[in-house]
Amino acid sequence: MPTAYAARLARNGGVRGAYSSGTPPKSPPDGHHGGMAGLEGIEQPRGHSRATAARWSPAVEDEQGLKALELFGDPAQAEVPLPSRPESAATARRLAQVVLLRTWRLTPKLTEDAVLLVSELVGNAVRHTGARVFGLRMRRRPGWIRVEVRDPSRGLPCLMPVQDMDVSGRGLFLVDKLADRWGVDLLPRGKTTWFEMRVADR
Repeated sequence: MPTAYAARLARNGGVRGAYSSGTPPKSPPDGHHGGMAGLEGIEQPRGHSRATAARWSPAVEDEQGLKALELFGDPAQAEVPLPSRPESAATARRLAQVVLLRTWRLTPKLTEDAVLLVSELVGNAVRHTGARVFGLRMRRRPGWIRVEVRDPSRGLPCLMPVQDMDVSGRGLFLVDKLADRWGVDLLPRGKTTWFEMRVADR
């Protein structure tokens, strides 16, 4: 886990404990109740070389993000289907980056946090659902942004306790710490895992 996020998690009070799929999470102000989805791992940016990956920052626009938008579509306009492969995590991050920075003109700090959580949702869909394709959708309403990842699995893994030395299982822990609210909406076929963050309207 990046050092900056590890330090922030320590400041925010550490582990919250475990949820089962039958235990409701904290209730958001609008009364929405979602199930819990297990998310884990931090996918690192992929490029044509390690140097390219090291230079990429979710808070700075890059040409590959604009190319991804042209190739796959705009997740702020409609759900974007992506193949369920590890390299799709980089595509999803770059699509989110373009929407957050260029379309919605959000701050670099909020963009960085949101892109990290996109990576967690996508990583979960790729590793744990057996899907061939997953969908990425981004929405904005006054004071809020929402990111959704839809997949065909209806399984609801648990949020588990995380220890300082754990190298996996931190994905949902990060979502719980950095998002203002999150959950899962079960669908007739599959589910939508989502998170929301407060934003300042301009």
